[in-house]
Formats: sequence, structure tokens, C-alpha cells
Amino acid sequence: MVELKALIEGLEAAVMLELKRVTIVTDNRLLYSHITGKNREIRETFAVLSNQIDLLLRKLGNPGASFVTRHDNAFAVELARKAIAFEVNRSAGSSGTKNLMKTCTICLEDTDVDQMLLIAGCLHSYCLSCMSKYVHYKLLQGILPKCPGENCKSLLELDSCRKFLTPELFDIMCQRVKEESIPPAEKIYCPYSRCSTLLSKTELQGSKGDAIEVLGCRKCSHCGGLFCINCKVPWHSNMSCSAFKTGNPSSSNEKKLKSLATKNLWRQCPQCSHMVSLSVGCYHIYCRCGHEFCYTCGAEWRNKKATCRCPIWDEHNIVYDN
Repeated sequence: MVELKALIEGLEAAVMLELKRVTIVTDNRLLYSHITGKNREIRETFAVLSNQIDLLLRKLGNPGASFVTRHDNAFAVELARKAIAFEVNRSAGSSGTKNLMKTCTICLEDTDVDQMLLIAGCLHSYCLSCMSKYVHYKLLQGILPKCPGENCKSLLELDSCRKFLTPELFDIMCQRVKEESIPPAEKIYCPYSRCSTLLSKTELQGSKGDAIEVLGCRKCSHCGGLFCINCKVPWHSNMSCSAFKTGNPSSSNEKKLKSLATKNLWRQCPQCSHMVSLSVGCYHIYCRCGHEFCYTCGAEWRNKKATCRCPIWDEHNIVYDN
């Protein structure tokens, strides 16, 4: 079990470092036969650890294994012993010191614990420098960053991120957190160009007895501007929504968007009306609101099956020149 866990730790480090060429060297014949698939005894006895090793091996492109004698492997073993002894002595001797060091598993550098971020949900810890780069990259992708640990889904707390993010990036992260907290069908943006604040339809509910509220008038909590929640435009006073749509069939911006969508073959989700653009992949679209539909005709997919007879994919969207 110790040998298997040591192998898992080494493979996890190789995956995190994104190593392209990996060879496993061992002087344990049972472990070697297990890695090469010639022994089923370990797999049956330690099924969970074996499955974890198989997953890591696949991530590394199924690296080769080499069996050596204990004498040939002595140098690596001695280095490992010294490294372990160093870690033990440092932990024991640092209890009374001011600066306690810890190794960041991303950059593998020893860092003062005061410069490490401990993630509350999973207790994984990384240096502030690595976390700053990681969170910055994710935010630029439009993704709300989570713990960088493999298969870890722990969320990052806003207050803990404030210490390593610039004010601009912190504001962006606050916006991402708010976007994630509002269901897609509930999202609505203030129509005033000077504002465009993301709002929730639920939080815009006013007093039910208010006549103007019944007509669809809402007040932006950020800029205070009145707008129509049905038409998604500044409030059209003394005019019903149907009358406004009759007199204003579509704005210039809406016409430009529809023209661009027609030109680029974009589609609108039948449920939430969000615009979808297909770059590569099949025509089975899974919208962010949870609705599944056919990109070609808009027909709904039910239980992962199409309700139309459109082709599921186009070869040009599946195979392409990198």
C-alpha cells in the first residue's frame, strides 16, 4: 500500500507539472508487474488505489516502466530519504520560529505560510503568486475560478482573494460570483448604456399592488433608471408593451445583431433567447440555461435524444486542421 501511495504521489506531481515524457523506475517487482499489467493480485487487493493509478497513467499518456535492481535504485532512494528527513526536521524545528515554510504544489517552491492561501473548503494551499496568475487567467476566460487542485470543486472565498488580486480583478471576480448565483433564466441587464448592470428578475419584484409595477416597469438598483422588464428598454411611459413594439419593431442595435447572427449562422436558445455560436462539435447544443436543442432547426432534445431528423454533426466541424 505504501508503494502504491508513493507512486500515486509521484504521478500526481508529474501531471501537475505537465510532464510530456515520463518513465516509472522501480526496484519492486510486484509494483513493476502491476504497472505493466502482468499481475492482477495487487489490483484485486487494492482496487481503489489501482484505479487511481490507471487514471493518472492515462493522463500521462501511459508512460513506460523500467525495473532495476535495488543497487541501481539506491541513489534515488537516498535522495528521497534525505528530502523526507529535511522536511521532518524543518517542521519540528520551525514550531518555535517566526517564519514557518510550506511547499506550494503548483510551483514547488518553499514559501512563508503568510504568503500561502489556504482554501477553506478543502484545505488545499498554494502560494499567493501562483494563485494570482491562476485566478487572473480564469477570469480572462470568463470562468469563475475554483480550487486548482485536481478534481477539487471547492469555491474560493472573495475575502481571501482580495489579498492577491488587483482592485480591477477583484471587481471582475465579484461580477463572476454574482453571475454564477443568478440562474440564466433570471438574468437581465439594465438597458441604459451608461450602466448595463446585471440584475435578477426576482430582486426586481416590487409591490404587487403598484399599477406601474404590473405594467412591467422596474427600477435599476444601481443607477436608479426605470426600464421595462418585458421589452428590456428604458421605460416607455404612457404606452403599453404591445403599443411600444408596434411603434418600435426593432432598434438599430437589434437589427445589427440579427443581421450578424444571420450572416454567421448563430442561433437563439428557444427557452432563454441567448445567442449561441457553434465553432466546432456536433449540433446537440446544451445551453447555459439547461435547455438542450438542435443547432440546425431549434428542435428540443429530450433524454439526450433528438426530436428532429437533422444530421447530428458536420464532418468539417468535427475534424479540422490545428
